[in-house]
Amino acid sequence: MDYSRAFKRSISATVAGAALLCSTAAFAGEVTIWCWDPNFNVAIMKEAAERYTAKHPDTTFNIVDFAKADVEQKLQTGLASGMTDTLPDIVLIEDYGAQKYLQSFPGSFAALTDKIDYSGFAKYKVDLMTLEGQVYGVPFDSGVTGLYYRTDYLEQAGYKPADMENLTWDRFIEIGKDIKAKTGHEMMALDSNDGGLIRIMMQSGGQWYFNDDGSLNITGNAALRAALETQARIVNEGVAKPTSGWNDGINALTSGDVASVLMGVWITGTVKSQADQAGKWALTAIPKLNVEGATTASNLGGSSWYVLEASAEKDEAIDFLNEVYAKDLDFYQKILTERGAVGSLLAARTGEAYQKPDEFFGGQTVWQNFADWLVQVPAVNYGIFTNELDTAVTANFPALLKGTPVDDVLKAIESQAAGQIQ
Repeated sequence: MDYSRAFKRSISATVAGAALLCSTAAFAGEVTIWCWDPNFNVAIMKEAAERYTAKHPDTTFNIVDFAKADVEQKLQTGLASGMTDTLPDIVLIEDYGAQKYLQSFPGSFAALTDKIDYSGFAKYKVDLMTLEGQVYGVPFDSGVTGLYYRTDYLEQAGYKPADMENLTWDRFIEIGKDIKAKTGHEMMALDSNDGGLIRIMMQSGGQWYFNDDGSLNITGNAALRAALETQARIVNEGVAKPTSGWNDGINALTSGDVASVLMGVWITGTVKSQADQAGKWALTAIPKLNVEGATTASNLGGSSWYVLEASAEKDEAIDFLNEVYAKDLDFYQKILTERGAVGSLLAARTGEAYQKPDEFFGGQTVWQNFADWLVQVPAVNYGIFTNELDTAVTANFPALLKGTPVDDVLKAIESQAAGQIQ
């Protein structure tokens, strides 16, 4: 007998068996996740964690709720310092900032190209997280926008839901002034230090801060010009309740101070968090800018999940995201109906939840509306410096309120932005 050959076969079988055991062994670590918004991202991630834990009871989750700005600051600080032990296993990153993180900190995020079937996701979301042929992250929610409004306040001012269809911004402002005069409620809340509304209006006009080649698109940007002028009117004509920071704006919404909110679909969970307001809300498309090619569809935000390369629980974190966010269709139906999360997993969009009337919104099929508007959102190039452009816009916007010509404001924005992104 060839004992040498037999011994080798025995060793090979032992190694193979050990490898199989390791590959099928249950995970048993704690996965730490950073995200923001307790009524949306945090609540949805808790639901995802519960589903995974039901099948993998040895896995635990530590879902940390920070303000969005704190997530970004802590992530930036940890990556820049190289102190990866201070970072989570999974982090939520807004789509606007994805490329900046990927390009600024190469090797910091786990490449998932061979781990996730990306063919099942909306292509625009996958493109946002692709760099040099590798895909990073797992697509999550869309930020398709809508105009939510209080039907009771409008009725008090003499308006019907039909008056809120096919709106222009001029008409929106006109109605807002009338509602304020007759009910005492401002039409909307607005933090002038946040560039969200300007971004919504600009993208609805088919433009962004950058051209397709990445060059600045400011002084000749008709949609940006119209957005700045429109927001200045909203402020100067008393249509908006001034707010400061995210929480202040949310309080204006949930407390009933304002008559509408124009936001991404992800705000639905927050709108519905006030049970005593059920039946008093309705949904319509956003107003249209007065520029050529403008639409009544746009996007605000939208985020995706990223796994840190240095995570001690990297494989477990990837398996979790793959099992729930890339495969669980029932999960997407539930977070749609309960939280207003319109996911980017295409197969989930055919579920009956999209056709279900929502009594909170007077029986409207709100999810079908968002699904229809999603395909109408103009595609634009977000680039890697959206945050810097937002800073330039909000820094120069007060001058417009004080009467500085819009052309001069656009030149100032371009000059400041050019200095920031060099």
